Amino acid sequence: QVQLVESGGGLVQAGGSLRLSCVASGIIFSINSMGWYRQAPGKQRELVATISSGDMTNYRDSVKGRFTISRDNAKNTVYLQMNSLKPEDTAVYYCRVLYNYWGQGTQVTVSS
Repeated sequence: QVQLVESGGGLVQAGGSLRLSCVASGIIFSINSMGWYRQAPGKQRELVATISSGDMTNYRDSVKGRFTISRDNAKNTVYLQMNSLKPEDTAVYYCRVLYNYWGQGTQVTVSS
C-alpha cells in the first residue's frame, strides 16, 4: 500500500519561509519522479515543482527562484523549500508520485 505523508505546513508572514516534507512508503522511492502540487480555495490544483529520479527539477514560473524541490532517497523523502513566500502562495500543498499516488495535503497560509 502506497502512502505519502506531508508535513511542514503552517502560518507564516509574507517574506517568510517554510519547508515541506513528504515521506513515501510502499514504493521504490529512488526510481520514481516526485512532484509537489497546490490548490488554493476556489481554484484548480496546479503543479508547483517536479524532481526526477535523476534529480532533474522543474518549476512553475511563479515560484522559480523562490522554491526548491529536493529529495533524499535514503529517507524516502521529498522536500519543498519555500522562501520569500507571498500571500498568493496560500494553498493546500500535495505531494505526488508522478503520475499516480497523492498525499493528504498540508495547509500553507501566508499572511500579508
